[in-house]
Parts: sequence; structure tokens; C-alpha cells
Amino acid sequence: MRLDLDAMEALDAVVRCGGLARAAAELHKVPSAVSYQLRRLEQQLRVPLLDRAGYRVRLTPVGEAVLAQGRRLLAQARQVESLAREFADAWEPRLLVIVDGILPVKPALAAFKTLADEGAPTRFQLKVEFQRGVQFCFERDDADFMVVKDYEARPYLAAEELPPVECVLCVGPRHPLAARRAVSLDDLQDHVELSVQDSSGRQDDPHGFGGERVFYLSGFDAKKEALLMGAGFGWMPLALVRADLRARRLRELRYTGGSRYRFTPRLVHRLDRPPGRAGRRLAQLLRVASSR
Repeated sequence: MRLDLDAMEALDAVVRCGGLARAAAELHKVPSAVSYQLRRLEQQLRVPLLDRAGYRVRLTPVGEAVLAQGRRLLAQARQVESLAREFADAWEPRLLVIVDGILPVKPALAAFKTLADEGAPTRFQLKVEFQRGVQFCFERDDADFMVVKDYEARPYLAAEELPPVECVLCVGPRHPLAARRAVSLDDLQDHVELSVQDSSGRQDDPHGFGGERVFYLSGFDAKKEALLMGAGFGWMPLALVRADLRARRLRELRYTGGSRYRFTPRLVHRLDRPPGRAGRRLAQLLRVASSR
């Protein structure tokens, strides 16, 4: 069945305006054209919608039910038209962002909230991944942006640097390594290393220590809990454990090879699909939020 929304709009106008002539004036049509639309709608639906026996045209009981649903359809159609106009103004229908879990997720969430508050019609999606899994998911899911610790350059990718992030090698206060004045690579390899699992399946963290016992966890929150329990040692973003180090709930390992390192994360997007209005605004918000 093909429902004529223009005819449904005419039916709505006749009821609201209280007559055919007023409805025709509102719709900028002649009364005969509106009357034809209404009869055509009744033929399409195969039910009488209007009682024309009296002085004023009235809805039949069936017409009342049809108009109630028809008004919902008209409202939805207007929303679709409004959405199409917004997308025609360069809003993307969807924007998928992959963020490395070693980075704070708050800047991305704050950017999404700002865009929502500004009325962006784009549907935003955020996925958290780890290490090489970030780029793996970016390419597999055809994402628009990734905020990544490191990535493999591609001809169709463009990247810009974000403020550096510092990581610290941590252990729980009751762990055997916590009391050592100096910890060597051999010492680390004798104990359990804590790491995070990524989706790529490669598990070749360049900052790993090469020991035989590595526990892979679902994320840095789980990794932090394992550190607090004394289950092993591992790298953590300083921002996530700063308060725990100050309170002595965690200890910074005195590793002879260095207990801290810094890296420069990057905001990466596609050159073969340049960011639209939402993407450009998102990138701007991420730059500002990441620099705070």
C-alpha cells in the first residue's frame, strides 16, 4: 500500500481548520484539489474517512483512528526532512571514534557531550581498544577517527600530534619487587607482568619485558585492580595512578632501565573521506580537551 502523505496532510488541515475552504487556503490550493485528495485517500485505504452528510464535514470513527496515526506519520516525515536538510549542510550521519585505552577517555566523552548540546544530528559511537587493536578496529570497522598511542602510516591517513602522555612502571606495596632498591630486567622476568588484551591478536607490546608469565587483562581499570592486589607489575598511565602513588597504595618500581616513559598520542583521520561538519568540530574539541 502506498500512502499519500500530502493527502493525509490535507485530511489533517480539513479537521483542524473546520472546513474544506479554510484548509485549501492554508495549503495554498483550490478546494476542488483538496476534495480530490481526500477522495483519493479514501479509495487508497478502502474506508470512508469523512461523513459528508451534514452541514460540516466530520470524521467517521475510522477516520478518527486513521488521522491519529496519520499525524504521527506526518510528524515523523517532517523530522526526516529536517534531518536531511541538516545532513545536506555537511553533517555526517555517523561518526565512529576508536580510542586507545591507555589514553584518558574523558576528552572524547566531553567532545561528544558538547556536540550533543550543540544539536548535532550525527550519531556518535565510541570504542575503546588497546595497542595494535586500535588500528585493527579502525580499519575493520571503517571508523572515522582514532586517538592512538602508535599506528602504522598509510597513504590515506593523516595524523596530528596531541599533548604527550607519561607512563609509570608500578607494583603493589606488598609485592616482592616493591622493596628492592634496584630492579633489573632479569628480576622483572622472574615475576608476572600485567598487560592488556587487544583485538589484533599480535600481542607484541614494544614496552613489554619478555618474561614467560604475562597476564592479559581487559583494560587499565582491571590492570590497576590487579596491581593493587599484588598480582604482578606493569606500566600504567600516570594520570590514572597518580593518587595511588601519592597515597602509597602503589609503588613506582626502581627499574634500572627506567621507570617512566612518555609518548605522543595522535589524532588520525582518513584522507579518502575528509571529515564533515561533525568531524571537524569533534577534532577541534578533542584538541582543546586533550591540552587541558
